[in-house]
Amino acid sequence: MSELSMFFAENALKEENVKFVASKRFLKKSGKPVEWELCCISSKEDEDIRKACTRKVPVPGRKGQFTTETDGNMYLGKLAAKCVVYPELNDAGLQNSYGVLGADNLLKVMLKSGEYSDLILKVQEINGFNTDTEELVEEAKN
Repeated sequence: MSELSMFFAENALKEENVKFVASKRFLKKSGKPVEWELCCISSKEDEDIRKACTRKVPVPGRKGQFTTETDGNMYLGKLAAKCVVYPELNDAGLQNSYGVLGADNLLKVMLKSGEYSDLILKVQEINGFNTDTEELVEEAKN
């Protein structure tokens, strides 16, 4: 087995979906909170989401010059929506029940602000955005 073969797609560890209680307000028949299922996404999917949330804006005082601006709130909403496997946020019935269109809009209406913030933090964590630098140093030492 060559050194490069360890990087082949079939040899990469598969990421497990994560169970997360996004809200204690959605209960099973047993009375326990429903666990949501979250997944991580690829860098390509993340790039596509960022592009969808980026627009060109004119530079003040510079005729014909533009800069890019990313809407951070829109990005986080679309990222979270992409990472939620269960419940199925693109279900028309679920969206209709809240009177919204779009998975990212559904999350913002479905969850209280603190619940939404917790979900965003969890999504960032499973996608590797919240890895502490000190943890990485310790891991590299071992």
